[in-house]
Amino acid sequence: MSKTHSVAIIGLGMAVTPHAKSLRDLQQQGRLRVACAWSPSAQRRERFAENFGLPTVDSLDRILDDRAVDTVLLLTPPNARLDLIERLAKAGKHVIMEKPIERTTAAAERIVALCDQARIRLGIVLQHRFRPAAVKLRELLAAGALGDLALAQLTVPWWRPQAYYDEPGRGTLARDGGGVLISQAIHSLDLMLSLAGPVIEVAAIAGTSRLHRMETEDFVSAGLRFANGALGGVIATTGFYPGTPEQLILAGAKGTAMLAGDGLRVQYQDGRSESVEGEGKTGGGADPMAFPHDAHRALIAEFFDALDAGREPAVPGHQVLGVHHLIDALLLSARRGQAVAPGTEEMP
Repeated sequence: MSKTHSVAIIGLGMAVTPHAKSLRDLQQQGRLRVACAWSPSAQRRERFAENFGLPTVDSLDRILDDRAVDTVLLLTPPNARLDLIERLAKAGKHVIMEKPIERTTAAAERIVALCDQARIRLGIVLQHRFRPAAVKLRELLAAGALGDLALAQLTVPWWRPQAYYDEPGRGTLARDGGGVLISQAIHSLDLMLSLAGPVIEVAAIAGTSRLHRMETEDFVSAGLRFANGALGGVIATTGFYPGTPEQLILAGAKGTAMLAGDGLRVQYQDGRSESVEGEGKTGGGADPMAFPHDAHRALIAEFFDALDAGREPAVPGHQVLGVHHLIDALLLSARRGQAVAPGTEEMP
């Protein structure tokens, strides 16, 4: 049986738009009620109320003390989350949280453990899994339509202008925890792992190109070895002007599937083909918010379905630790100039 959930939003920065639109849609459907939204910035609260017509509060305590609020959508920068999760867990609020879980894998593991101990659900916003094309490909893989997976290639050829990194804290270890991997490519890396399975070895190079002035990496390239025996590679950057949709190619014994942004094309070795058309807007260019909110809405709706069913959400915190381990391995491999197994070591 479903119920009408009461939701609060914490954090009203750049990332709030697709979330607010999704919550507003689900509220109109009677699926939930948006109780309030909060940011420490009065200006952001005022702008949020004007843009979305949703209520705000001027105190975090009003959210924590409101027993009617059962779920919080947490959209703060990564460095502001651990303390908030401790307070939300103590208050018994379920959490849907923007990626990444935290800046470091150790802190991410701490957040997951806090939620487990408090017996609250933790869902992470990695919405690429909910694009119709990705859902279709998952179904095809589960049915064995491609045969045994042999090869996987992920390319994230995005663009961010220098003005993006001139924003205080953007692309720093202190606020974001890293560069292109943890802030942009994490979506596609998570999707790749969810479709192709875990990676057991990486050999990478990484660095900051001459196109950007920033503390962390804007380019990573690596070879991958998957647990199922497949081989693959990844290239991720924010230096490919003007930015094009990310691409994931999976090749099996029976055919090859190409996810390009939010579209899918599958070509089988027996001559058949099928496709899912997409809009092509994925936020890979200068405007990081230039994409529709459908996948966000689907992810949030599924989270509440999971609450009603008493089960884990489709993108739970403990599962997302896998992409954090992969990111650590890619950066460690590049630093050391040797292959690294994800999950064996964390970035210092």
